[in-house]
Amino acid sequence: EKINHHGKRADAIVKGMLQHSQSSTGKKEPTDINALADEYLRLAYHGLRAKDKSFNATMKTDFDNSIGNINIIPQDIGRVILNLINNAFYAVNDKALSAVVTLPTGQAGPTAAKYEPTVSISTKKIDGKVLISVSDNGNGIPQKVLDKIFQPFFTTKPTGQGTGLGLSLSYDIVKAHGGEIKVETSEGEGTTFIITLTH
Repeated sequence: EKINHHGKRADAIVKGMLQHSQSSTGKKEPTDINALADEYLRLAYHGLRAKDKSFNATMKTDFDNSIGNINIIPQDIGRVILNLINNAFYAVNDKALSAVVTLPTGQAGPTAAKYEPTVSISTKKIDGKVLISVSDNGNGIPQKVLDKIFQPFFTTKPTGQGTGLGLSLSYDIVKAHGGEIKVETSEGEGTTFIITLTH
């Protein structure tokens, strides 16, 4: 079982490394970014629910319908969005699980403030640029690791759970599109990743 598990993990890491080194063969095409974001949000949610039946989170969307189609490689930007959403779901689930543990016994009544895991995705068109934001109300990213999060192989997830390639791949993809990816976070409050693409 252990050999199997670590074999699969090595496989995932090697695949990730190959994806890192290969430039995409995909072609840019006019894409409805709102439909893409919406589709990947649902895909991520149901994927996690299939793995863990107890997983639950509120999903919010706020799409700017004036965007129209934008010229991108849909499967590449889709992967970036999927990765950011998966990370957001992981963050809120992590906070929800720790919230359950830290409640002293007998305090789970109506007096205990209920944490509601929420992941939001929004799009906005500003000055010829399109902003795609993925937000969570998880624990936020500690200041000390903030400058490392886009580095290959850096992960804050427990051993065996993250390859540390998601955000560095996302960074490369967005850069290849001539865009940028930024992060805003406050510890204990949550995190927002913002992708900016030129229309």
